[in-house]
Amino acid sequence: MSEFAIRIDHISKRYRIGSTPKTRYRTLRDTLAETAAAGWHALRYGSRNQTGDCDEEFWALRDVFLEVNCGEVTGLIGRNGAGKSTLLKVLSRITEPTSGLAEVRGRVGSLLEVGTGFHQELTGRENVYLNGAIIGMKRAEIDRKFDEIVAFAEVEKFIDTPVKRYSSGMYLRLAFAVAAHLETEILLVDEVLAVGDAAFQRKCLGKMEEVGESGRTVIFVSHDMTAISRLAHSSVLLDQGRLQFIGQTDEAIRLYLSQPLSNNGDLSLRTDRSGDGLIRLDSLRIYDSRGRLVESIGSGEPVTIAIGYRSNLKNLQPSDLVLDLRLTDMMGHPITTLSTRFSPLNAQGSLPAAGLLTCHIPNLALAEETYAIDLWVSYRSATTDYIARAGELNITNSNFFSTGYAPVKRKHGAALFKHEWAVDSNDNR
Repeated sequence: MSEFAIRIDHISKRYRIGSTPKTRYRTLRDTLAETAAAGWHALRYGSRNQTGDCDEEFWALRDVFLEVNCGEVTGLIGRNGAGKSTLLKVLSRITEPTSGLAEVRGRVGSLLEVGTGFHQELTGRENVYLNGAIIGMKRAEIDRKFDEIVAFAEVEKFIDTPVKRYSSGMYLRLAFAVAAHLETEILLVDEVLAVGDAAFQRKCLGKMEEVGESGRTVIFVSHDMTAISRLAHSSVLLDQGRLQFIGQTDEAIRLYLSQPLSNNGDLSLRTDRSGDGLIRLDSLRIYDSRGRLVESIGSGEPVTIAIGYRSNLKNLQPSDLVLDLRLTDMMGHPITTLSTRFSPLNAQGSLPAAGLLTCHIPNLALAEETYAIDLWVSYRSATTDYIARAGELNITNSNFFSTGYAPVKRKHGAALFKHEWAVDSNDNR
């Protein structure tokens, strides 16, 4: 029987969501008066309901149990808010569980967000050694891996520059390289790879495969089901903080994709996002040709997608902003990207501090299926906001070809093209 690397024993994590009371601050006289009226219990625990402080409990994890054996690569999947990132933070000792126990055997390297553990004032070189020291590595071990880390990150020219001057791409590459190359027995990776370009994503996935084959224990969080199925031998499915399934990755993915759809709308509370925050996307809504708010559109029908944003920038020019809206299938395979790089933003002068960016598609020629929407916005080439699965769009069957026959995506592919067939009696080949 394999020895475990990680054992999670019925862990729960509770947060309090409280509203600050609008009444004046409580004085000692108030407290003594309440104590006289309510007894010792009021002094010890307070009386929030009477002062207007309505604390609400939110359970990010509820009674999660799991054991990961040494050398296993385990996928961790679930919809946004399922508790995936919270679980990794518990394992990384960033936060303590409310109840339960997490036992981790071995040095842990974690990449939970871009540049986790980096100090902005230190250079890239200093941050590599700092991260190594934090996880308990000796200087000789870091020396041995240093050149490989820098080469992978492709930041040789800037390795002695403070990382606060790095672009988001450079920051990401170095952060991943440090986490993947330092010699930890256990590696925890959250959804951070999707913000890189396609070449970097392929490079990272190749490195993740190499890490898994080396016998290290990996827990990998991603919304990209192709990456999960490629890397993970087994997977764990979380739903609203509770454990739903542990077992073969294919079965976990099947159950995940069969879950009810999430609602489009408010993005302001999404915490599973990355970027410097200079521009934040706060809403996503889909409208049909009549201007009605919908979640489903027929194949070939017009659709308008409206994305609300807020900016901290003054004099934001349309040419400084790039917005990508990527449609993927539910496995994370890209279907198409609608971008202001391909079709420039139609705006005069500077953009308002808050507003809507709308994309109109006169003919959404996709086969019947549910598609995910990823949103990415950058300012002067630096990522300011990235949200995977910001929303979902149902495409329903329509008489697209006027023949009564409707293509099926899994059999015929996603894209629909109007076309004509003819026969010519003359063979001039």
